[in-house]
Amino acid sequence: MRPKHATLTPQELEIMKLVWQRENATVRDIYEALLEKRKIAYTTVMTMMKILETKGYLKKRRLDRAFVYRPAHPKSQIISGMLREFIDRVFNGSAEPLLVHLVQSRQIREKDLEKIVRMIEEIK
Repeated sequence: MRPKHATLTPQELEIMKLVWQRENATVRDIYEALLEKRKIAYTTVMTMMKILETKGYLKKRRLDRAFVYRPAHPKSQIISGMLREFIDRVFNGSAEPLLVHLVQSRQIREKDLEKIVRMIEEIK
């Protein structure tokens, strides 16, 4: 089952990044990782992970007395979907204005621009 909407809330994305990093994680694993950054309730993490499962981002299996969650889709697939949704919503489906904005606002480092130019040359 593929997620209906690729965009994740900031909290969902934070949890997904941790699950992608670990490949398999229990609620306790994610709770403890989040607790290092900020105060959060265990039940909040559990609820968010259940929501991510319902939305089709996570899959779970029972291992002893705990559920072990894993990503239902590769990170690159979800990020591509989120980016596509953003470009469609903000730039009417065209990535060019996004790239122009990033270059003009100097939000792309020189090193990154050089890498992009090399990638474009390879595609040609």
